[in-house]
Amino acid sequence: MERRTLPGRLTWQRGEVVATEQETARAKSITLALPTWMGHRAGQHVDVRLTAEDGYQAERSYSIASPPEEQPRVTLTVERLDDGEVSPYLTDELRIGDKLELRGPIGGYFVWEARLGGPLLLVAGGSGIVPLMAMLRHRAAVGSTIPTRLLYSSRSYADIIYREELEHLDEADQMLEVVQTLTRVQPPGWTGYHRRIDTDMLREVAWPSDQHPLMYICGPTPFVETAAASLVTLGHEPARIKTERFGPTGEA
Repeated sequence: MERRTLPGRLTWQRGEVVATEQETARAKSITLALPTWMGHRAGQHVDVRLTAEDGYQAERSYSIASPPEEQPRVTLTVERLDDGEVSPYLTDELRIGDKLELRGPIGGYFVWEARLGGPLLLVAGGSGIVPLMAMLRHRAAVGSTIPTRLLYSSRSYADIIYREELEHLDEADQMLEVVQTLTRVQPPGWTGYHRRIDTDMLREVAWPSDQHPLMYICGPTPFVETAAASLVTLGHEPARIKTERFGPTGEA
């Protein structure tokens, strides 16, 4: 997930790329080994800085995909934006052994750890799955049995980031339910939702408001605003709804 950054006081450090994985045609996971890492919480992000030969610098913020239990290595999942300054380099040019400048972790609001409890509702649009995946991986790493539901909106089956891992988690954990909706193209035999997330869908997927679930929503700004407003309409407490949004990168 790419966002423009705000100035901060954290120290920049250079991490070495030790692994990459193509998640979809447009999204790649990049694992970095860092010389010093203070640890992170699931849901936080880092700033990434690229410096050109003429000294021009570009910075973007990316959510951390890996759980805290995997530190000091950190994995970012980057979706390529055709008009982006940073993401095309990260997805197309970066290689194992290359160095990357970053600082973090950043953010203390949009975070979840098992001690916070649940039930837990995660709602993702497109690459908004990244910080929520860190939460699911953290949940699995500590063996949490907190009832959890993920509602994930993608354009097509091929665009589902972490598709195989999500299917495995869903099958292996009776306390986790992964619900997919494909908004543009559905494969033959598709039995999931096939529209954008709306109030009716959330009514079917979310726990009733009297169960007071913790809810995390991440995706493009219009997606997040629609989902959050729908949950409030369904009677959920605004204080239990945490949101993370980024600029328009198309519909989810």
